[in-house]
Amino acid sequence: MAGGGPEGAIYEIGALRALDEAIEGIDFNRLGVYVGVSAGAFIAANLANGLTTAQMVRAIVKAEPGEHPFVPETFFTPALSELVRRGLSVPRLFVEALGDFVRNPRDRSLLDSLTRLSRALPVGVFDNEPIREYLRGIYAIKGRTDDFRQLPARLYVIASELDTGRAVRFGQPGWDHVPISRAVQASTALPGLYPPVEIDGSYYVDGVLLKTVHASVALDSGAKLVLCVNPIVPVDLTDADALGGLSEQQLVDRGLPTILSQTFRTLIHSRLTVGMAAYEKRYRGADVVLIEPSRDDYRMFFTNIFSFSARRDVVAHAYQATRRDLLRRFEDLEPLLRRHGLRLRRDVLEDERRDLWREVGLPEVSARRAAHETVTRLDAALDRLERLVAPDRPVT
Repeated sequence: MAGGGPEGAIYEIGALRALDEAIEGIDFNRLGVYVGVSAGAFIAANLANGLTTAQMVRAIVKAEPGEHPFVPETFFTPALSELVRRGLSVPRLFVEALGDFVRNPRDRSLLDSLTRLSRALPVGVFDNEPIREYLRGIYAIKGRTDDFRQLPARLYVIASELDTGRAVRFGQPGWDHVPISRAVQASTALPGLYPPVEIDGSYYVDGVLLKTVHASVALDSGAKLVLCVNPIVPVDLTDADALGGLSEQQLVDRGLPTILSQTFRTLIHSRLTVGMAAYEKRYRGADVVLIEPSRDDYRMFFTNIFSFSARRDVVAHAYQATRRDLLRRFEDLEPLLRRHGLRLRRDVLEDERRDLWREVGLPEVSARRAAHETVTRLDAALDRLERLVAPDRPVT
């Protein structure tokens, strides 16, 4: 399970539900090994702890009795204590900078000395402690555990050690004493967004900085079939005009966050492509199946999942998009899965009446969604009709 932030986690839940329904002979809560990095660590840890794909889908839209609701805002709690602590250090750093300049006026300019003030910049704008507390609460109920050693299956959560730049596999011997919730907190600590997480005197950050999915961890553990779910895909606006009226220039128009997102996604995905090719040569006899959005999936790229309806739409969209992708690749995937004793069900994938919400026991969500889509389509049709009747009249 790769990273991707809250939006990526929601995509992964929808994709997993589609896989769960379409592949016969697999139980996603009884796999041999789970590997998660960043937001994917959150999902992998849930699966290893017995949370079903249906439970995770339902948690997006409603709180189940005895469960903690999935609230993406938990991932974006302002790091007020970090901001205050760094702000209070400004006067001291300013005095030190002036003193350094006075002592060495010929070696450096005043501006050079004032670069010391950069130490006052916060190492993360969001607090990731609520993430740990949220997970610890989930794993403290219904026979679940926050201890790697008490899980029935192997779970590896990947993070990067800040001072050495090496990958650490929390969950393997020597690292399995760290609570699962703390390991996930470290794996999701993307520099700049979240502060590094201290564990046993060392600091750790997001594991996606080294590899995208870390499939080799599962392969090194002896897995012969590895399912990789990756939501981090750069958007391709080549056919944007035909598929929604977007244009290539709009990425620039959307500002710095969109440009950084596209850049980050491109770097991460290109590295993933190289890694997948290497797996084929290095692990003979093993199969790796990659599940990810298409590059023209604009809904995944531009959706703001802070909207409740958007979160619901993203998980449903990921579910249907994954079903379509599995059907398109059926001729390749069916014999591959059959080699491992599994069956890819064409009848399930071709069933156009299949609805995510009905399948997980929420028919009322399905009914509300259908009513909303009907109204939306009717409104769009009336707008088009008005343009045809009175093309010069502005539509409000």
